[in-house]
Amino acid sequence: MIPLEERKEQLLTRLAELRSRLVKIDSELDQPHSTMFAEAAIEREADEMLEDLGAAGLQEIRMIEAALGRMDRGEYGICVTCGDPISEERLNVVPATPKCRNCAS
Repeated sequence: MIPLEERKEQLLTRLAELRSRLVKIDSELDQPHSTMFAEAAIEREADEMLEDLGAAGLQEIRMIEAALGRMDRGEYGICVTCGDPISEERLNVVPATPKCRNCAS
């Protein structure tokens, strides 16, 4: 079993990575578009992909912040739906998960 402090460090490291990525995405989205129609269309398509990545990053940030809150309250590793323990295997794959395998499906 991974110690809680090590798990917390994993989550904090991932949180920092995501926040850094979001800053880069925001910076890229702030760049002006080309005045050439074809290039502008490609740039808009790229912006849409960046916005999707940003939204996914924000969702993961919210999950990590919630998991850190559960750690602080001593509730980490306990399913928020049924109250059963979340398996170590599931936490290894999805460390920020709030739900056990049964409740997540």
